[in-house]
Amino acid sequence: MTTPVRPPFDPELAAALAVINDQIPPSITAEMVQQMRAAGMDDSPMLQAPDDLTLGGAFAEEAHEIPGPEGAPDVPVIVWRPTDAPAPTAALYWIHGGGMMLGSHRGYELPTLLETARELGATLVSVGYRLAPENPHPAPVEDCYAGLVWVAENAEKLNIDPDRVVVAGGSAGGGLAAATALLARDRGGPRLVGQLLLCPMLDDRNDSVSAHQMAGVGVWDRVSNETGWTALLGKGRGGPDVSPYAAPARAEDLSGLPPAFLDVGSAETFRDEVVEYASRIWAAGGSAELHVWPGGFHGFDGFAPQAALSVSAISQRLPWLRRILGS
Repeated sequence: MTTPVRPPFDPELAAALAVINDQIPPSITAEMVQQMRAAGMDDSPMLQAPDDLTLGGAFAEEAHEIPGPEGAPDVPVIVWRPTDAPAPTAALYWIHGGGMMLGSHRGYELPTLLETARELGATLVSVGYRLAPENPHPAPVEDCYAGLVWVAENAEKLNIDPDRVVVAGGSAGGGLAAATALLARDRGGPRLVGQLLLCPMLDDRNDSVSAHQMAGVGVWDRVSNETGWTALLGKGRGGPDVSPYAAPARAEDLSGLPPAFLDVGSAETFRDEVVEYASRIWAAGGSAELHVWPGGFHGFDGFAPQAALSVSAISQRLPWLRRILGS
């Protein structure tokens, strides 16, 4: 395919992107992943959460090591519970991003998530999962599902209402959140009230118009996307036998899923697959709220949260959460 003309970046975000690309290049190869890990990229101030995530005592933080999938290691989980919640709360079950290969369940996006949880009077749960390529599919999604089952089984101890749990994630974590929702549906597992899918990584085929448009620019271009999916799926990436629990866009049936909130930038690799996923949810009779932010690059709201477009994007999530949680 000839590289098509891409949509322009939002001017304010374009200025931020010039700084971001000094630390996070558009194209990431497998060799670069190892270098980024060795250099402690996840410890970069751009990607690291503050040491104190209690929001001045509004939350109590608890770290847990919970049973993993059968025969697998324990799964790390962090729980932030409101300190002034006498009744069981709603819960946001968060799955971090990082292209399936990087990232941490104590990442840079947590302060914003905790502010949202405080507005809702909700508990925030953040799950760690084994990373590819050392741990290919199904290890990451099975870890995420194990964490969700643990939350449901321990809801009373955690002061969580098991009927008001939203699975949420960004980028690779958004894809894993969508896959976790599919697993919960198909296994008769915990009943989710919603799925919050922020610029989710859904389709291993990596051949959409938006994927071609963003080659070599922005954050997480087509080369990076191939690196991440190959780490997860190996030689099977893009082939006929990829599981929908690895790449949710492969799911033939999107009926019976909890209401979804999806957002994505117009100038990013995942734009077309996210729009198609929302359309297929509607076609299956489901509920989806879709936002496509003009000029947004991948993860713009997390990397540049003070930009006007980021403020607008972040502000749309709380009303949707209030509606589905009845908060």
